[in-house]
Amino acid sequence: MPVTANANVLVGYNTSDDAGVYKLRDDLALVQTVDFFTPIVDDPYEFGRIAAANALSDVYAMGGTPISALNVVAFPIETLDASILEQILHGGASIAQQAGVAIIGGHTIKDSEPKYGLAVVGTIDPNRIVTNANARPGDILVLTKPIGTGILSTALKRDFIGEDAMREPIEWMAALNDRAGAALHAAGAHAATDVTGFGLLGHAREMARASNVALCIRAKDVPLHAGVLELVERGAVPGGTRDNADAHAAFTRFASGVPTALALALSDAQTSGGLLVSLPPDRLSTFENALRGSRALCAVIGEVRGGDGIAVE
Repeated sequence: MPVTANANVLVGYNTSDDAGVYKLRDDLALVQTVDFFTPIVDDPYEFGRIAAANALSDVYAMGGTPISALNVVAFPIETLDASILEQILHGGASIAQQAGVAIIGGHTIKDSEPKYGLAVVGTIDPNRIVTNANARPGDILVLTKPIGTGILSTALKRDFIGEDAMREPIEWMAALNDRAGAALHAAGAHAATDVTGFGLLGHAREMARASNVALCIRAKDVPLHAGVLELVERGAVPGGTRDNADAHAAFTRFASGVPTALALALSDAQTSGGLLVSLPPDRLSTFENALRGSRALCAVIGEVRGGDGIAVE
């Protein structure tokens, strides 16, 4: 894409960050992002909740505050009842209301498969932007949600698991990253990104590359949703996760003791995942305290080192 030459663009797409940031004045900037996808669960209301939380997460990952959003909808109105779309939109609206975000419009098109998400605008102080490009050697890496939602969603579609097994993962996917986003400032985090479609290793690579560092991830410390490794062994692996793993092999060094199923889970394509945060070790307790009372985890999964690429031990 052609490079946008504008002095007010504080964060563009050159570092593969979560959102763009545009300065309005010295003490105010806009955080802008858009995200939408096809259903990953059968319940249309839950799909709406998850898609909205996923889109808002990009703003939280920058340390910003989302304030407004537009619905982005594709829907096969001639083959699916409009009540399904109504439930999707109600699900999205419930999450927006929880976040204090005003949905002020949107756009719909006819399409053969439902798709839903949000175009989100947030605000931030230009001097307090948290990007993926400032991780420093000596930092620790913290993850705020378990991974494995792509594997679980595929297992559900293949009838390896039932709806009951998805209830807890759905609540995780619909959970806002607002408290984790606020904790970035409270703890003075150096860098952050949210873990979504490129999997933990893919988004870790973006942080490492943008920051000119290497990341070390301790595989055994990465929190997983229940049953994920067993489902990998049974073959419930999405095509996107396998594609991720093939791409991640180019920059990831796995220790010999890392189980194959666990290595694959680290590439699992996530929906509305947690934040991956790089912060000084002496700020961990502050970060953890800022999360108290929320669903968010404070799982230390590795560290930042000099060099490049990703090491999984």
